[in-house]
Amino acid sequence: MLIRQPTDIVPSEITSPELFRARRQFLRLGAGAALAGGAGLVGLPAGAAESLPARLSPLSTDEPLTGRKDVLSYNNYYEFGTDKSDPAANAGVMKTRPWEVRVEGLVAKPRTFGIEELLKLAPLEERIYRLRCVEAWSMVVPWIGYSLSALLQQVEPLGSARYVAFDSHYDPAIMLRRPVLDWPYKEGLRLDEAMHPLTLLTLGVYGEVLPNQNGAPVRIVVPWKYGYKSAKSIVRIRVTDTQPATAWNTAAPEEYGFYSNVNPEVDHPRWSQARERRIGDFRKRPTLPFNGYAEQVAGLYQGMDLKRFY
Repeated sequence: MLIRQPTDIVPSEITSPELFRARRQFLRLGAGAALAGGAGLVGLPAGAAESLPARLSPLSTDEPLTGRKDVLSYNNYYEFGTDKSDPAANAGVMKTRPWEVRVEGLVAKPRTFGIEELLKLAPLEERIYRLRCVEAWSMVVPWIGYSLSALLQQVEPLGSARYVAFDSHYDPAIMLRRPVLDWPYKEGLRLDEAMHPLTLLTLGVYGEVLPNQNGAPVRIVVPWKYGYKSAKSIVRIRVTDTQPATAWNTAAPEEYGFYSNVNPEVDHPRWSQARERRIGDFRKRPTLPFNGYAEQVAGLYQGMDLKRFY
């Protein structure tokens, strides 16, 4: 048996008291669920998973999961550094309790939701989404969440609503101050994209609350788009009638479009997007239109020129 001495343990591997307490609350609320194949919940004793919901969403893929260590240690979260290992090393200083998300704009019932309200908002039967995700690499991740539509229905978007904008948390005292992007990070979707069942309000991964480097305590996951469309650590959601400015489209509009759908026929100006590499696999594989979710989402773009609206 390997016994690690204190000098072997790096700060990023130490669970903070705040995260430990949050995990226990998350599990008590039942937001965790057993993974496919009968794997147990992180932090629960053997046999405890039987009393909690265990069904995967029918939208899930049956592909093998990416290893938990890779999902939690290889991240894009530029507010905590631009190297893939920086977020796991640096994001632990962010406090995620208390946390509120304000939903406003063209809605009948603007409202501020506490994180505990978000944890309880949707039914528990289908909380695990085993989804393909693509950035510069690809992963298969067991996200825990529910359709963002469940939240938007609470505030009742008006008939004039067309888009949904997301603002991420930004604290210059602990986050990157260099103008890599225009902080705070901003993203957006069309309203019909935001209401699609595959657009998730995500609260956990691998049977536990989201680690800070993965966008704690609440983020969006849009699996048919490139990863930067999935805003992390959300504090505000605005429903609007105009297309919102987004971080990467503002910084480099010739490289990053508003839609950012996974499309092997549209190359990034500096590299081909026709093939992808999955973490843990040295070979490249063909990139699938809409990241393999064409059957579910292609109808959202019927009649659109997806090379023009990239």
